[in-house]
Amino acid sequence: MCGIVGYIGAQQATPIILEGLKKLEYRGYDSAGIATVTEGTSAIRRSQGKLVNLENMLREQPLAGTLGIGHTRWATHGRPSEINAHPHKGGPVILVHNGIIENYLQLKEQLRQAGHTFKSETDTEVIAHLIEQTLRTEKDFEKAVRASLAQLRGAYAVCILNENDPDLLIAAKLGSPMVVGLGVGEFFVASDIPAILAYTRDMVFMDDGELVLFRKGEAHFSTIDGTPLEKKSRHIDWSPMMAEKGGYRHFMLKEIHEQPRAVRDTIAGRLREAQGDVYLEDLHFSEEQLASIKRIIIIACGTSWHAALVGKFYIEGHCRIPVEIDIASEFRYRNPVVGEGVLAIVISQSGETADTLAALREAKSRGAMNMAICNVVDSSIARESGGVIYTHAGPEIGVASTKAFVTQLTALYLFTIRLGRAIGAINIAQGQQMIAALKKVPGMLESALKLNDYTEKVAKKYMNARDFLYLGRGKNFPIALEGALKLKEISYIHAEGYPAGEMKHGPIALIDEDVPVVVLVPRGSCFEKTLSNMEEVIARSGRVIAVCSAGDDEVRGRVETVIEIPHLDEDLDPLLLSVPLQLLAYHIAVLKGTDVDQPRNLAKSVTVE
Repeated sequence: MCGIVGYIGAQQATPIILEGLKKLEYRGYDSAGIATVTEGTSAIRRSQGKLVNLENMLREQPLAGTLGIGHTRWATHGRPSEINAHPHKGGPVILVHNGIIENYLQLKEQLRQAGHTFKSETDTEVIAHLIEQTLRTEKDFEKAVRASLAQLRGAYAVCILNENDPDLLIAAKLGSPMVVGLGVGEFFVASDIPAILAYTRDMVFMDDGELVLFRKGEAHFSTIDGTPLEKKSRHIDWSPMMAEKGGYRHFMLKEIHEQPRAVRDTIAGRLREAQGDVYLEDLHFSEEQLASIKRIIIIACGTSWHAALVGKFYIEGHCRIPVEIDIASEFRYRNPVVGEGVLAIVISQSGETADTLAALREAKSRGAMNMAICNVVDSSIARESGGVIYTHAGPEIGVASTKAFVTQLTALYLFTIRLGRAIGAINIAQGQQMIAALKKVPGMLESALKLNDYTEKVAKKYMNARDFLYLGRGKNFPIALEGALKLKEISYIHAEGYPAGEMKHGPIALIDEDVPVVVLVPRGSCFEKTLSNMEEVIARSGRVIAVCSAGDDEVRGRVETVIEIPHLDEDLDPLLLSVPLQLLAYHIAVLKGTDVDQPRNLAKSVTVE
């Protein structure tokens, strides 16, 4: 999830691109760069870190030209560094890219054999060299671009320059966002509306598989294979702040709706369906090392700890290796039993959580194998871990974690498949079945997001309650904890999550006609037991909000309110159940007038003990 800006026209490109990148810095901020082409020459400026570093560089080393492209990066392939920053160059080809190229390693090896030398660790540089290679036989630049894009597997939005042609800009998209702004004799390209809203309100939204060629004040839209298209523009009336949030009222709501994309990006390029296995490029454990694991400890804080609890069910259920879950702030103060044969997994969205980093160091000092699940490339935890599974959620601005959580669950499921295949606990057919189910999750999440308007109505019904209970069993108990945490974090309503079977050991005393009880009761192995616990609530006049599988008449007829989710697979229900609980917390908080994106007393990354 990176930010792209391109410009072609009569104005100087650099100031326009730089201002656009500032509006897109929420999409990525570990490095940035700009390239311009003028009078047959090109120039590139790149800098690691936030955009201000590039801005300072441009004051000392300005870029001239009326044709240019820029990029602000959220690292996926390659650590944050100047050499990995965009734009990338191969011969006369200069480009910026947002997305993940799944077959970049194969293409890179082919290009190396053809004599190409690579300077970065990125998948993006491969695209530039691929176009350069194609140009050796296909002398027409446009045709070379089309032929090269046809070889890519994965997701991309690209802006491409040819240093030998100062009147040409090409942009294309497949699976990553791109919008074209229409001016008078000039054009703008960007990953998102905010980047170009100050210059034009007339936008063309590109669809997957489309390419646009800008030359001499004209824009020609076509499919990537060359079929001409007629595209209609749309006039945008959003305020600049609303545009930055993609039209959503809050970043949290935007990030809830980004979850299908986030899961797609997290599994992209990692599934080996024929082998019933997954490829985890930064894990670096051999089959022998994985086979040596006798016990696993998963360590995390807050929402990441809830993901860890689900991971315990995944790993123990499929791999039959015992798993302990530890709160990071407690781990190193209890003299933990850690050593040979133990794998410590730490989970952190930011990769900078102080307690989790300290726990990682403690586990390492005691001789444990170690790895991280993290959303930020080259963060402290990622650098210090023996291996990493990066989630590809992109920057998460809202303090209450949403898309980071579901991608952590996805990463734990991927690791379960990899571990199970390595130790023989999961056979090819079982691995293929798990992968097939996982591939359906993004589409199912999109269906679950259609509950937004209905959930807002449910929120109006219960917004004045002082206390909530959330109940779940098995893999869904951690989701009850997470649902309660979301409500506490942003609405300031007291809420508690419990295992449904534990309710009668204390919490049942709290239930009366004023207490809403959210019961997670999808179809599965715990369905009948959870249904029985739900009846205990009903018998005590509790106001039940049942989150159940779509079309479940057995639940619908018994409770005050039903929220129905698509049913996919018992293993993956936690991802789908998360959506309505996030939406319920969000809408209650909005109705109560709290600061949803920056709730009181909370910070996005807890970097002190």
